[in-house]
Amino acid sequence: MAADDQPEQTPARGAFLLPNALTTGALMAGFFAIVSAIGGEPVSACIAIMIAGLLDGLDGRVARLTGTQSEFGVQYDSLSDMVSFGIAPAVLVFTWTLDTLGDPGTVAAKAGWLGAFFFAACAALRLARFNTQAGVADKRYFQGLASPAAAGMLVAIVWFSDDRQINPELMSWPLLVVTILLGTLMVSRVRYYSFKAGPRGDRVPFAWIFLLLVLLVLLAIDLPAVLLTVGILYVLSGPVVTVRGRNRQRIRRRREGDRS
Repeated sequence: MAADDQPEQTPARGAFLLPNALTTGALMAGFFAIVSAIGGEPVSACIAIMIAGLLDGLDGRVARLTGTQSEFGVQYDSLSDMVSFGIAPAVLVFTWTLDTLGDPGTVAAKAGWLGAFFFAACAALRLARFNTQAGVADKRYFQGLASPAAAGMLVAIVWFSDDRQINPELMSWPLLVVTILLGTLMVSRVRYYSFKAGPRGDRVPFAWIFLLLVLLVLLAIDLPAVLLTVGILYVLSGPVVTVRGRNRQRIRRRREGDRS
């Protein structure tokens, strides 16, 4: 049979239900966060983004465990992430404080919405780069701060500030700087632990279970404060991991140079 006579492969119809249902739930949570932020309910928006993060962490794992991974799911998950961890946190931080930077039409007012847009645009760039490097990147690390982590950092700051009844106007300029910094980290080459390369098999060290217990107790005591602390530690861990990795490369190169 000639090559031209071979039947064309038809694309698979339909999509796997369970992982895409979780992705849809995350997308819905992200959309609800936007609605809540616009409606002046920042805590509800924060909770919705956190729920989106939990569902986003589940859909991929469920797809791998059930053997229902697909290119459709990958693209759908990326679009959902853009809404939940790009647009939603940008709208949240703008409606909560960045729109108070100055009177309409002033440079300060423009800096507010441009800072929120910068974060959303960096999230889009981060997701696009992740999709193109998914097959070749080291799964132990993220190149740049992951968009759910960046969104979680903004959520933690807003939630903690609202819980402590801090005036949003006092947080406007500091949070503008943090928003731009988080956006820059997303598109940077700073490496962050991905936590995807966990222990092999079903068993984990006993210390992991103990640490999980301690974390759950702390979250029950003061959820906003613990989230903020964990977020700060993770964001700062990236530069530390990157510097250590580069130092190791320099030492390895020196040793190879001495041997040669």
